[in-house]
Amino acid sequence: MSKPIEASIVVVDDEPSIRDLLVASLHFAGFEVTTAASGSEAIEVIERTQPDLIVLDVMLPDIDGFTVTSRIRQEGVSAPILFLTARDDTQDKIMGLTVGGDDYVTKPFSLEEVVARIRAILRRTHEQAEDSPILRVGDLEINEDSHDVTRAGQPIELSPTEYKLLRYLMDNEGRVLSKAQILDHVWQYDWGGDAAIVESYISYLRKKVDGVTVTGPDGRSSKVEPLIQTKRGIGYMIRGPKGSMDER
Repeated sequence: MSKPIEASIVVVDDEPSIRDLLVASLHFAGFEVTTAASGSEAIEVIERTQPDLIVLDVMLPDIDGFTVTSRIRQEGVSAPILFLTARDDTQDKIMGLTVGGDDYVTKPFSLEEVVARIRAILRRTHEQAEDSPILRVGDLEINEDSHDVTRAGQPIELSPTEYKLLRYLMDNEGRVLSKAQILDHVWQYDWGGDAAIVESYISYLRKKVDGVTVTGPDGRSSKVEPLIQTKRGIGYMIRGPKGSMDER
């Protein structure tokens, strides 16, 4: 029998030999692995696959690992990052942790150490996630303790029903929910209730959640990227930035 997959990992390194060794070791350890050989490819792969952890080389041929980290963090990617580098420099380590990294391994490294560090990071982040009251999709956050809702750091006032609907969508991020499922969960209708109420409340949520305006560094105002999507004839879903957008 094959081992159950522990987690999905993206390995980013421009050296094929190192990439192949890491893939073989991580597969043997029970991880699902996707690879990238450059910074720009890494950003595309990470945003597409949404991995549980990223193993990221600092010195890449186009965009360095620190810049890759900054960009994916700006896009709402929160997966922990283990940096790989040939430079054993304290300033580099500080920089890596400052831009959003979680740990650092200096080349040459043992494959056993990399696997051990990956498991330690995943265990630590899993424990933190279990303890955290924050539910997050992109820059949209719900604090389940206080029931506060924010988008891009701005508070959003929701009615109890709107809050329950939004939480249900966020609990099922990336999954299309039918009107019947939403009626059953939010309004406890176990019969063919009026689907129009779902359409109305989705409209209310869109105005509040996707209608937030932010001011950029240049002083210009713009609306946040829409998160709530419609699958025509099927239902509704919420998905973080860079997901495929459907007609509303």
